[in-house]
Amino acid sequence: MRNQTDQITWRDGQVPVSSRFDDPFFSLENGLAETRHVFLEGNGLPARLRPGFHIAELGFGTGLNLLATWQATVQAGQTETISYTSFEAFPMARADMARALEAFPALGSYRTALLEVWDPAGGTFRLGPLEVRVIIGDARQTLPQWEGTADAWFLDGFSPAKNPELWEPGLLKAVAAHTAPGGTCASYTAAGFVRRGLEDAGFTVTRAPGYGRKRHMTRGLRA
Repeated sequence: MRNQTDQITWRDGQVPVSSRFDDPFFSLENGLAETRHVFLEGNGLPARLRPGFHIAELGFGTGLNLLATWQATVQAGQTETISYTSFEAFPMARADMARALEAFPALGSYRTALLEVWDPAGGTFRLGPLEVRVIIGDARQTLPQWEGTADAWFLDGFSPAKNPELWEPGLLKAVAAHTAPGGTCASYTAAGFVRRGLEDAGFTVTRAPGYGRKRHMTRGLRA
């Protein structure tokens, strides 16, 4: 699997932008704050965490969502194992990941620990209470083969207008098929075709206030 080393440009010297999709990896305003608002609060986390809880994600990117989740579990006093599975087609090189995460000094020790274990080839590793698995490849192929079931989904692909493959109806149906009853999903996008795709897949979808200049985001609940 070719990494993203030669496919990243840097905006303002700090924000990584995918040359492949012409889209930043995180919010230009405050990526960590957006992650907490969209993916953690959007899925009712960390309040819902319990032993055996499983989080899954489309788009590992810089690892920012993982680090924010890890920090939140620690701050919530969660010590039992939480599973975290991420699907990523174009893994980031360690050097690029290190540079990108320098923008978030509040994640200092967490960032260092991730960089020590990160392998663009994917695999499993442990970070505090999180048992992490990164599955490399096109999620349209890897997710249907996955044997796991998630209690919460972080839908964090690049912009649907620029990376429509990660928002295809078939993939969203695979997300729903791998969601436990009562499970949730959240995404920064409120694109109409994404909401309709999630509804058709079996989620009850609501539109919620977005982060920063984004008026709306999407939340879903699996019956």
